Amino acid sequence: MIRKIFKTGNSVVVALPREALEALSLREGENVSVELDPERGQIVISPALTPAEGVDEEFARQVADFIDQYRPALEALAR
Repeated sequence: MIRKIFKTGNSVVVALPREALEALSLREGENVSVELDPERGQIVISPALTPAEGVDEEFARQVADFIDQYRPALEALAR
């Protein structure tokens, strides 16, 4: 599906079609994960994971930041 990028306020946005939101059980105001896949030239939008019970949110954020920063190295190690 083709969508247009447009400016609203100081942001640039892409409107997501209702069918896609319903298929992923997403509603307005929910968090999503936006990741860049430079090898495939794609932006991947997926539902954000909810924090696991008993896991400190600050620690989870630090782990996520670490993964974002070192993703290429971690993916190379996983091969």
